[in-house]
Amino acid sequence: MLVLAGTPIGRPADAPARLAEELAGADVVAAEDTRRLRRLAADLGVEVAGRVVSYFEGNESARTPSLVEALERGERVLLVSDAGMPSVSDPGFRLVAAAVARELPVTAVPGPSAVLTALAVSGLPVDRFCFEGFLPRKAGERSHRLDGLRDEPRTMVFFESPHRTAATLAAMAESFGPERRAAVCRELTKTHEEVRRAGLADLAAWAADGVRGEVTLVVEGAGRVDVPADPASLAASVAAKESAGVPRKEAILDVARRAGRPKREVYDAVVAHKQSGGTR
Repeated sequence: MLVLAGTPIGRPADAPARLAEELAGADVVAAEDTRRLRRLAADLGVEVAGRVVSYFEGNESARTPSLVEALERGERVLLVSDAGMPSVSDPGFRLVAAAVARELPVTAVPGPSAVLTALAVSGLPVDRFCFEGFLPRKAGERSHRLDGLRDEPRTMVFFESPHRTAATLAAMAESFGPERRAAVCRELTKTHEEVRRAGLADLAAWAADGVRGEVTLVVEGAGRVDVPADPASLAASVAAKESAGVPRKEAILDVARRAGRPKREVYDAVVAHKQSGGTR
């Protein structure tokens, strides 16, 4: 039996009672970090009697066959990551897929999840959501991925490293629009837990001074689009607001929000319209 066990994302006291039982009874414990596993077991007052092996990104492919062999011998293999549920942006998928391919039983001990915890405290809609994991590290690839999510109607959840959080929020503001609501959830369930809720541009400005700890980002999905997004319509909508006495900067921001487009795109449409001889 392969057992996937969720581990605390912060406080050891959040561990489910079954985790202690599985740690004590497993024949093999495959851990993303064996030192963290030992600390967790000590915090839970559990003695790990089974064989402990490391199972992380660097050796996942090489170690999977031996763990499958252990399962085929009838051993109970427990898989734990550093925090949260194995396979969810953590090692585990290869082992699960291999076990399923051989029709070996797989079960899970549910536990804390940064995805669901961040979603629950974000204050954003939770009836429909999608998990996007980590975005690409390279700026161009990241922007391309975000542009593809621009019209995603569901609330989106991302993981991000603290030193890339500011750049990611700025890229999100560019792709989704500066006023798109979001939440930066930092150090969830830990002593220095913090949840910041604001528009993407404001959050990017806040994060520019540096962010520490584990970060989960929750971003509002695209809302109802009540302004056509072609350049001519964007420019016409801005012109109509200006005619009503709204300052251009404010008009562009409002049209961008209603159209679900980046502010820069609306500004470019206005400039292009003016250069082509259009009236304000």
